[in-house]
Amino acid sequence: FVESLMPFTAFDETGIVGFFTLRNPDESLDELRFGFVIVNPHKRGKGYGKAMLRLGLKFVFEIYRAKKASLGVFENNLPAYFCYKAVGFNDTVLDRTETYCVLGEEWKCRELIIENK
Repeated sequence: FVESLMPFTAFDETGIVGFFTLRNPDESLDELRFGFVIVNPHKRGKGYGKAMLRLGLKFVFEIYRAKKASLGVFENNLPAYFCYKAVGFNDTVLDRTETYCVLGEEWKCRELIIENK
């Protein structure tokens, strides 16, 4: 089994707006996971992130017919967290909180999911 990674780049009339990836974390396509969600720093706060995620979710649920989408966000990245919540992602509790060492600090991740209705 080879993990599939699908990269997406979002554009507007001025150029690149943002980027994200989708991957299936296991062999089924029941879940697709967002990663590397990045919005051009000059475009932040203008709704591009939400629009990009909504299009990604359309792909997840309408094209791939996945049952849920998931992602992880660092606890200290509140703008991204609130963007994800605004498009319908909900907090979920895992058995173990993922932590990463970033710039000598321990950063914790929040896990978010959105299920197909």
